[in-house]
Amino acid sequence: MKYRKLGKTNEEVSILGFGCMRFPQKDGKIDEQKSLQMVRYAIDNGLNYIDTAYPYHDGESELFVGKALKDGYREKVKLATKLPSWAVNTREDMDKYINEQLEKLQTDQIDFYLIHNLNKGDYKRLRENGLFDFIKDIKEKKLVKHVGFSFHDTLDVFKDIVDDYDWDFTQIQYNYIDEYYQAGIEGLLHAYNKGLGIIIMEPLRGGALVNNISEDIKNIIENAPVKKSAVEWAFKFLYNKEEIALVLSGMSTLEQVIDNMKIADSEGDINSITNEEKETIDKLKDEFLSKIKVNCTGCKYCIPCPVGVKIPTCFELLNNSSMFNSIENTKETYKGYLVKENSDASKCVECGACEEKCPQHINIIDKLKEVDELFSK
Repeated sequence: MKYRKLGKTNEEVSILGFGCMRFPQKDGKIDEQKSLQMVRYAIDNGLNYIDTAYPYHDGESELFVGKALKDGYREKVKLATKLPSWAVNTREDMDKYINEQLEKLQTDQIDFYLIHNLNKGDYKRLRENGLFDFIKDIKEKKLVKHVGFSFHDTLDVFKDIVDDYDWDFTQIQYNYIDEYYQAGIEGLLHAYNKGLGIIIMEPLRGGALVNNISEDIKNIIENAPVKKSAVEWAFKFLYNKEEIALVLSGMSTLEQVIDNMKIADSEGDINSITNEEKETIDKLKDEFLSKIKVNCTGCKYCIPCPVGVKIPTCFELLNNSSMFNSIENTKETYKGYLVKENSDASKCVECGACEEKCPQHINIIDKLKEVDELFSK
């Protein structure tokens, strides 16, 4: 296993981290026997960063991780978990959650504590309710060693949060098709240049870069002058960057653990991508992005919609269904989320307010009709 220094924390972390949100299941619960084998195999073979969170596996992940790190394994790893920011309404809530998490994880100290899934609204509310006082308190009491945040919002919001506090590290979604999505490469470099350790989530875009891929993507991979699997190409792109200290993978089988650890060893060197390899990654990226149906950047200027349509989410799902050859799965998400809360494309009344605000000059009304036609069948 290869290791890198995680920014200003100066901690040596394995370049592959174990994301604890996709454990194998049995009867709707974590299959503890299989999951224990996976976690301990990874640690025994050099992985030293375990990442969980309060809501993973309906609250069961932290409990399982606490059990898995018994028998001397806790001392071998850097343990990360996250404050459920959306559930915090008072300063007292913050203390309640971290004390509960310490108990579930059966530890006196969390090595890396993240403020989970930050966006503009949640950050404002947390800040107003004493977030910085909370961070100071838990560090002084040695309940945590390092504090950072994970992020899902726009680039400008990311930069504002990075600049607003002396964070130790950050965790962002990034892969070869998400270079300009959310924090993106510009945000990554901004945080890195301020000394923050950089942790990457969604290296495979939730499996979309490697599962159910189109024939065009398969052909690019099969005809590449350098032979690698779809998974290897995705990880190679990330490990190549010196700014990235660690890549998280939510692994679901022992075979995935073994494969990802082999890839970390074989593809885990900085600045190691050759020109031929770069050309292949560029082809893969261009092929995925060529399937984009609407040039929406997710800036959110179009919302709030007067009738509550979640326009950026509608367009994100439309693009995903095309890019990742996943109409049926995306349709389930659309109906289970947007339709259920009456914020789907069918609610559009064609008032045009959104089109006046769109910096990309998208014909939003027509595109929402396309969304409705595709997902309402």
